[in-house]
Amino acid sequence: MKAFVREFKEFIAKGNVMSMAVGIIVGSAFTAIVTSLNQDIITPLLGLILGQIDFTSLSLTVGNASIMYGNFIQAILTFLITALTLFFVLKGFNRLTKRKQAQEVKPEEPAPVPEDIQLLTEIRDLLKAER
Repeated sequence: MKAFVREFKEFIAKGNVMSMAVGIIVGSAFTAIVTSLNQDIITPLLGLILGQIDFTSLSLTVGNASIMYGNFIQAILTFLITALTLFFVLKGFNRLTKRKQAQEVKPEEPAPVPEDIQLLTEIRDLLKAER
């Protein structure tokens, strides 16, 4: 049992698990932002453009069962809008990251030649010139 607990502690302490936990927390916060963007901004604008189309009320009744296919259509639209929003956010983030990396990677200047090497080079050149 002690070996299991030790192994579990090592697993939890690894950077991958911690990074994943941070990613999940940030992802859930980002989900709230994208959901608000979708429900509060984009969907009303689409409603203005498309004439207040609301798919959630569409249904098909078969016997006593009501198949709410409008909710499914609305969920697909929400997914597509969310994916498009995420695409634009990541595209902008990647562009900024590439720009920052391009600024950081500058050609290195050659290291200065040590003084003793410079003197030896001058002596060599003088000896060549005398021959």
